[in-house]
Amino acid sequence: MPLQTFHLATLLLLLLRPAGRCAKAAAGGDGGRFVYNGFKGTNLTLDGAATVTPNGLLMLTNGTIQMKGHAFHPSPLPFRDAAAQNATAARSFSTAFVFAIFGQYVDLSSHGLAFFVASDRAVLSAALPGQFLGLLDTADNGNRSAHVFAVELDTLFNADFRDLNSNHVGVDVDSLVSRVAADAGYFDDATGEFRNLSLISRKAMQVWVDYDGAATQVTVTMAPVGVSRPKKPLLQTTVDLSEVVQDAAYVGFTSATGVLFSRHFVLGWSFALDGPAPPLNVSSLPALPPAGPKPRSKALEIVLPIASATLVFAAGIAIHAIVRRRIKYAEVREDWEAAFGPHRFSYKDLFHATKGFGDKQLLGAGGFGSVYKGVLRKSNSNTEVAVKKVSHESKQGMKEFVAEVASMGRLRHRNLVQLLGYCRRKGELLLVYDYMPNGSLDKYLHDRSKGTLGWPQRFHIIRGVASGLLYLHEDWEQVVIHRDVKASNVLLDAEMNGRLGDFGLARLYDHGTDAHTTHVVGTMGYLAPELGHTGKATPATDVFAFGAFLLQVTCGRRPIEQDEQGNLTVLVDCVTDRWRRGLIIDAADTMITNGFSSDEVSLVLKLGLLCSHPVPNARPTMRQVMQYLDGDMVLPDLSPEYFGFSAMERMYSREFNKNTACVSSTSMGAISDLSGGR
Repeated sequence: MPLQTFHLATLLLLLLRPAGRCAKAAAGGDGGRFVYNGFKGTNLTLDGAATVTPNGLLMLTNGTIQMKGHAFHPSPLPFRDAAAQNATAARSFSTAFVFAIFGQYVDLSSHGLAFFVASDRAVLSAALPGQFLGLLDTADNGNRSAHVFAVELDTLFNADFRDLNSNHVGVDVDSLVSRVAADAGYFDDATGEFRNLSLISRKAMQVWVDYDGAATQVTVTMAPVGVSRPKKPLLQTTVDLSEVVQDAAYVGFTSATGVLFSRHFVLGWSFALDGPAPPLNVSSLPALPPAGPKPRSKALEIVLPIASATLVFAAGIAIHAIVRRRIKYAEVREDWEAAFGPHRFSYKDLFHATKGFGDKQLLGAGGFGSVYKGVLRKSNSNTEVAVKKVSHESKQGMKEFVAEVASMGRLRHRNLVQLLGYCRRKGELLLVYDYMPNGSLDKYLHDRSKGTLGWPQRFHIIRGVASGLLYLHEDWEQVVIHRDVKASNVLLDAEMNGRLGDFGLARLYDHGTDAHTTHVVGTMGYLAPELGHTGKATPATDVFAFGAFLLQVTCGRRPIEQDEQGNLTVLVDCVTDRWRRGLIIDAADTMITNGFSSDEVSLVLKLGLLCSHPVPNARPTMRQVMQYLDGDMVLPDLSPEYFGFSAMERMYSREFNKNTACVSSTSMGAISDLSGGR
């Protein structure tokens, strides 16, 4: 064959060769440009729960709880151009991807997923699951040295991170508190109307993220698969990534689950530096798993009624109704529970009381589960209750925990939320409490739409909570350590009396059901420093949390706050500084109506500092606290120098965060909202 003819034939073969489902361009010579129409046979770097399914789906999480998953482009990309006029500026980039989220329920999901740009993979390796999305941990969250940029698709509301809602898109820089966020959805090009999208709908959606390096502007757009990219973006904000990314950075995806099962899928992904990302071939993307049960064959629906005799058909319906009813109200009962009979509720009663655990009865969802309002009808009376559903698969420790529930059901105090009893189903534990109509104290302190509390009300609530803790520590037959004293766990009854709730609930995870949970349970800002070393809760650790609670109620500020620049401030330090300058009264909440008693405010603030002392033996007991509040004992004449310590340094160092790698947060705000008000 002539040489020219051979070359021509070879060229034709190369041009006619099919591209295949997954086409990828190297990130080297072309400056960082690739496209994956499915992930079968790719060399992505995966860790955690991430895997590629046989048909080419990138599955970041596989349905297990408290799990994270990462998928990286295999090599870091050059985000700075040394030959450019401004060599320190981050290069422009564009990316597009198609994702889908399959939750355990159609209307409730675990945490979401995020596209990220990260300078160091070590930050992601140390990241936590749950509300941290596998992106950051407690030490790196808000730390400018994390060098992480992300676009989050968040499916669970978290008050700590100031989430917009449980279905939003946000732009994050070194923090899970989004710079800007918007409801998930898109603007219709034809009408200009905004159309909502449910991130947990189990349907595929496409997202476009563009960064303009010259204008330092991030643009995010999304739409259902099959809809062209909308002209109007979902959100747009200014972010200078030259302060975030280094010379080279990794790009990829992260997702995480909490106490609910979820699967997070990515179907296709394209990326380009200094130009638009290559379009994805939607028709060649791998298929998602079935979103529900397979439809019944039409032929079967026609043939079966004809072939069945009337008697057999009627009998089948009756049997089906009986079996369905039994499954609907099925419970888990074991012989050892006979001793706790009076504290056991039937699932049927709770199902009807909460109207089938309907959405309209949902009070909130959080780290421990979902809470529903219910009305138990007994004889001629109706009793309002709050029913908390806790996901709990393991049998290990269940007998001990149910024994504790029954024991705590005997606690009787006007400032404790009454734990009435429990019920068990497969994979679920249901706890029944008194219903508190006015919700949590946290909302009245930080949500001004609820109105503000006067000082007499605040002092009355403070004294009530102190009385409840004294009962738990000293006045009951056993010592009960609450372990999560905070404003969101203080509920208000119809007369606005403060009642402490959720005591003992954290013990459920201490009995060994979740390998990702440690014995250090609580909320950042309320954790005593010795917990980082011993992991053991004591009455003194409750007193420390109560000290943070005193300062929060009096000052109207959270124990730890983050400003717009990502800097953390600790309330203990702020109050100590005011006292040192002789202005301790100025630390009080300016929203307190009708003035206040300077002596009482000064007493409560100084008592809060004393309870927050880093040395356990220096803190008062709850009986002494009550004596100080009642005026039966004079507070020691201490100077601000007695509290000459930095709470930021002592309590929230990297070492402390490392020792308390898994700590519950106030996350959904409604973890313990056994009350009205969503």
